[in-house]
Amino acid sequence: MTGRLKVLHVITGLGIGGAEQQLRLLLPHMRQATTSGVVTLTNPGPVADALRADGFPVTHLGMRGNRDLTALPRLTRLVRQGGYDVVHTHLYRACLYGRIAARLAGVRTVVATEHSLGEDQIEGRPLGAGARALYLAGERLGTATVAVSDAVARRLAAWGVHPARVRTVPNGIDAARFAFDPNARRAARRRLGLAPDAYVVGGVGRLVPGKRFDTLIRALAHLPPATRLLLVGEGEQRVALERLAVACGVAERVVWAGAVSRGLPELLAAMDVFVSASADEAFGLACVEALAAGLPVRYVACPALDGLPPGEAPGARRIGGSVAEVAAGVAAAVAAAVDTPPGGRLPVPTAVHRYDIAHTARQLLSLYHELSRTTAK
Repeated sequence: MTGRLKVLHVITGLGIGGAEQQLRLLLPHMRQATTSGVVTLTNPGPVADALRADGFPVTHLGMRGNRDLTALPRLTRLVRQGGYDVVHTHLYRACLYGRIAARLAGVRTVVATEHSLGEDQIEGRPLGAGARALYLAGERLGTATVAVSDAVARRLAAWGVHPARVRTVPNGIDAARFAFDPNARRAARRRLGLAPDAYVVGGVGRLVPGKRFDTLIRALAHLPPATRLLLVGEGEQRVALERLAVACGVAERVVWAGAVSRGLPELLAAMDVFVSASADEAFGLACVEALAAGLPVRYVACPALDGLPPGEAPGARRIGGSVAEVAAGVAAAVAAAVDTPPGGRLPVPTAVHRYDIAHTARQLLSLYHELSRTTAK
């Protein structure tokens, strides 16, 4: 099949998260080759508003929970009426319901992106044998599964997904968006109450146990008193983390920026080092964005960077995941920055350009056409 494809993206929710933001970045780069629509099963949050502002129709299915089976006929009817060539699903619940609906509606090309599969969890939730069996049953209804990293592809194979059904298409970023702006740094620091000369450690992500922001807070207690911790994100662990900061005696040194949909570059500009303490990542998008902002990066796990040729990400260092090791990693970054003026930035490394969002979009479009030709035979 050649020419313009009609593609429906089905996603579990459109709040602020990595998969949601990735979809929002992708669609403008596919505009010339596809007619795209989006269905969100739940939570039409800030990313839904951003997609609509970009000119993409978003339908909220109004699903009431994981077992709301009434959503399936509604979704099937929507897919059938839309006459779609491709259905592309994102996140666990949408992948399960979306694959079934696409098949019932007669769509032959069904692609699912696996954004968040860890060693023993998916989207931050542990998966038992029953949930894994359901996942595999749903996967077989699709045409192909896209892994966002080689690490995810290996995990899918270990789970029982046949390697021939898996294609690796890495996540992408708009690197130019993160280019360092000293004026943005000054403005963000003023707004957040951070002194111009404070050394700021940054962390970005959902405030959930798997991201291990508790480790960052505990590590802060071992760093010089002038060091500040800037956390960007929201989530179920916010209150517990605030209490931990009080218990560790660092509550006045932690700045909570909350969730952001468009202001991340300015917040990265306010930081001096980026730290990811998560021990189980599918890709590590936040680390790549931090490198694009010229920040030194210290990470416990980041499949996007692990295994790259030497020299592609000289500002990134892998560290151990204990509190002491995280604190030591940050201390080493502080020492390395002694002769650097406040706000000094590293050159944007080759690794960042490897993960250009336009390249990601081209790979997906190529996959759509390849699979559409195969299923049409």
